[in-house]
Amino acid sequence: MRVALSGTPGTGKTSVATVLKNQGYVIVQLHTFAQENHCIAGVDKKRNSQLIDMEKLDKVIQKNFTTDALVFFDGHIAHLLHTMDKVILLRCHPKELKKRLMNKKWNAKKIRENVDAETIDVILCEAVERHRSEDIFEIDTTKKSVEEIATVITRIVKKNFQPTRTYSIGQIDWSEEIIQTNRT
Repeated sequence: MRVALSGTPGTGKTSVATVLKNQGYVIVQLHTFAQENHCIAGVDKKRNSQLIDMEKLDKVIQKNFTTDALVFFDGHIAHLLHTMDKVILLRCHPKELKKRLMNKKWNAKKIRENVDAETIDVILCEAVERHRSEDIFEIDTTKKSVEEIATVITRIVKKNFQPTRTYSIGQIDWSEEIIQTNRT
């Protein structure tokens, strides 16, 4: 089973992936995998980031990973891949996300872009466009430790990704942040 571990940068994907890897799960760092398999399509000079050929990446993943083995694909674009069987989205309250990205020394423009994306559910909307809602799980990482998040994911895995009210889409809503931002 191919599982996307996705979310806005700063929500905890890579930290959680490290814990899951230490527990014995197979983790693929998606950006590194894309580079190693020649799936880079160019450079976004404005954002100083590489552009990934998603169609090619989908084909390479499909060719190299059967659906028999459980593999997590860590990356903020993982939910865009059609080859993913399940999607786990890590979410974080915009105020906390801003703190996390500031601690990473990101520039103000990049922080604002990512906080705005989290506030208006960009990644969730993209995931819903490509995957069935019952195959998508949302976990609020705002007040959880990396170990707690990994435990939640392990529980979801052990229950064979059965839909759950607690982690089904639509439980997380940051829209109050839009209202507060417009008032200030």
